[in-house]
Amino acid sequence: MIHDWLAIIEEWLMEYGLIGLWIVSFTDSSFSPIIPEVLFLPMAFADPDRVWLYALHTTASSVLGALLGWYIGKKLGRPVLMRFIKADNIKKVEYYFERYGAMAILIAALTPVPYKVFTIFSGISNIKIRTLVIWSIIGRGGRFFLEAALIATLGVKAKPFIEENLGVLTLGIGAAIILIFILYHVISRRKTANKR
Repeated sequence: MIHDWLAIIEEWLMEYGLIGLWIVSFTDSSFSPIIPEVLFLPMAFADPDRVWLYALHTTASSVLGALLGWYIGKKLGRPVLMRFIKADNIKKVEYYFERYGAMAILIAALTPVPYKVFTIFSGISNIKIRTLVIWSIIGRGGRFFLEAALIATLGVKAKPFIEENLGVLTLGIGAAIILIFILYHVISRRKTANKR
């Protein structure tokens, strides 16, 4: 039933083209279960000459939606998360924020995890807006422009590749970012320890 309801909304938003893409991308970053790819990918495949423009609009609206998510977290806090998100997922987000700090925003923005949870939690955690915006631009832009690059390079052959591999690819990139982050901190600590 929920799937049918979401399909109707997706179809309706598709009729509005770029405006629908803005709505989906904005709300995905703050409260909606509909991900931007639902409109971004069909629009990009239908008009591959505008794929870069669509990636730019998807990124911009997603980053603006992240600001709404931050505001929701800042003003409404943990109770709003508890109403819509399972306690286990909240604990995972807390773990990522404790372990990786603002880097968690980048990882969530890039990978297929629910980004809205991280934007709301960034408000709860008092992450600076500038930090949220920078990491959101890098992560969301990386994700949507990667999809655009695949479409521009592979054309219609990109569709099955994206459907089958994009989640694994972005998770791999996220894991590489975490590894680089950890290595950086280990090396920094060793340098500091050696100076003493």
